[in-house]
This record gives sequence, C-alpha cells and structure tokens, in this order.
Amino acid sequence: MLLREEADGFIAIGQPAHAWVSGQMARAWGNARFGAVAPWEEVCLGAEQHDVGMAAWDGAPALDPATGRPCTFREFPPLDHLALWSRAAPLLLVQSRYAALLASLHGTYLYERRDLAADPPEVAAAVRAFLAEQQRFQAELLATLRADPRYAEHATPATVERNRHLVRVWDALSLAICHGQPGARTFVGVPAAGGSTVSLTLRSLGESRAEFAVEPWPFTRSEVALIFEGRRLPAEPFADEPAMRAALTAAPWVTLTARLGPG
Repeated sequence: MLLREEADGFIAIGQPAHAWVSGQMARAWGNARFGAVAPWEEVCLGAEQHDVGMAAWDGAPALDPATGRPCTFREFPPLDHLALWSRAAPLLLVQSRYAALLASLHGTYLYERRDLAADPPEVAAAVRAFLAEQQRFQAELLATLRADPRYAEHATPATVERNRHLVRVWDALSLAICHGQPGARTFVGVPAAGGSTVSLTLRSLGESRAEFAVEPWPFTRSEVALIFEGRRLPAEPFADEPAMRAALTAAPWVTLTARLGPG
C-alpha cells in the first residue's frame, strides 16, 4: 500500500492499483527511439500484476505504530515483505510463465540491492534463502521458455534483461505518479532501441498533481491517460489496528487520473 498525501488527509492506494498504472504505461510504451515491447501481452501482464502478492495484505493492512496509519510498502516488517514477495510469482505462474518470470526478477532486483550487513542475522539469512529460491525458480522457467518456439527468441539473456528493466522503470514511474509527487525525477538506464539506454525525466506540471511531462517521449501516442483508484481517509491517526481496518473498509472510493505528455 502507498499513501497519497492530501490537504484533508490521505488516499490509500493498493500496491496492485499502482501496478495497474505500470501496466497501462506498458501498453502505451514504444516508438522508434525506445523500441517495441516484446512479447507484448506477456510483458504488459507482468508489469500490471507484478505486485499481485501484496493484494491480500492491502485488503487488511497492519497499522504502523509510528504514524497511526496503514503500513506502507516502505514500512513492511522485512520478514512479512519477503513472505509476500515469495507468493507473487507462483500466483502469476497460473496465468503466464513469462509474466511470472518478470515478477520474480523484479522481486530479486529489489532484494539484491539490500545491504545485508546492516540486517539482523535472521533477516539476512531469510533474504539469501529468498534470492536462492527465486534464482532456482527463474532458471526453471527460462529452461521451459527457451525450449518453447513461441518464447525462445524472447528468453535470451539480453531480451529478459531489457524486459526486467522496463518493469523496473514502469514501477518507478507509477510510484511517482500515484504519489502525485511535485517537481522532477530522472530515471537512468531506461532501455531504448538497439540495446542502448537513456535517462528519462518525469516532471509535474502546475498544482493539479495530475499533469506530467515526460522527456524524452517513450510512448506510441502523443498523450497517455492513466487511471487508478484509492480510498480517502482522514488525517487523524488511528488508535489501533481494528479501528484503522474498519475505517479503510468504510472509506469512500476515489478515482484518480493522470495525463502524460511530451516534455
């Protein structure tokens, strides 16, 4: 879950809702400079469902005692976070091997960057076990994909790495958009055509928090409209977890939109 700050409180946006925005961008992505998305349906599905493991948690989140609000993805207890990520790829596997591969690769990307030396020993051991299990899972999926005429050309190391990075970029862009963050953010290492990479900048426009410029422009059309949903909650902290969960269940739905245009 992520929390979008508002003047009179905040909007709770589920991780799968944020991933839906990633999928919407994936379906609009690609031009002469940035190349095509392939295999298109599978990569778009992987982007859209990469946080599927978070769905049950977001339906009944824990309370963050430091804020009195629902626990966000940044405050997850490490072992709970690992358990949720361990579920993601197997849940997606019943839909698509390639999408499940991308979800697994995204999870390992997040944990490969973690400073295990700073973690308690039990957390570091759990992370290493998670990475080893996901690497085994990925190797098994890649073997079946490379043996499949439909997927062999899309299962090469270069293509898989490109698609892994695309999911990472869409994920980061979506988080910035869903939070409605003001100002500009630059994303480096964005895959482009011919195996090259570029830096891409997302800049908010005006005060609406719903208009963004993207430079260079990576999409197939001249404007991209995005939609996502959340639930509006008051600013006052909740005293306990049952009260927070009851308020979240009863909170009014909010439909949010964002428009992307060339920088």
